[in-house]
Amino acid sequence: MTTQVIVLNGGSSSGKSGIVRCLQEVLPDPWLAFGVDSFVEALPARMRGSEGGITFTADGGVSVGAEFRALDAAWTEGIAAMARAGAGIIVDDVFLGGPHSRERWQKALAGLDVLWVGVRCDSAVAEGREIARGDRVRGMAASQAHLVHEGVRYDLEVDTTHTEALECARTIAAHV
Repeated sequence: MTTQVIVLNGGSSSGKSGIVRCLQEVLPDPWLAFGVDSFVEALPARMRGSEGGITFTADGGVSVGAEFRALDAAWTEGIAAMARAGAGIIVDDVFLGGPHSRERWQKALAGLDVLWVGVRCDSAVAEGREIARGDRVRGMAASQAHLVHEGVRYDLEVDTTHTEALECARTIAAHV
């Protein structure tokens, strides 16, 4: 069976988005990319900062409510449906719930051939990227750098601390 879905998990500012763009260039067939950031941007504005939606704390923490979880479940099922319809899919996610976050994807992607990839980055490097980006809550990168990987199993891991996105993408593509 050939890989139908690539799931990248890593903390904020770990380099996942850059790897996704490079993967789309180096993979021989076209692949669609979907990230948790675009999912959050697609939410109604009223759900940002609300108890039922998603809240970002001043120290970089993230909490989500029941409405967010319901829409997230629909999103993951929709992405799985596209893969089942024949589209190659790359998912860029942040497993704040550790193994539970992976389990929600495993359930949605059941029966599909999935490559699970951990994207690691030294917390200080990720924090520097976060500052340079200027569009993240300060502290998010450092708080997520290790948390998102706790208890999560991968088929492959890459580390963007000293490795460019293109090299990481080529490593991943070799496993597809």
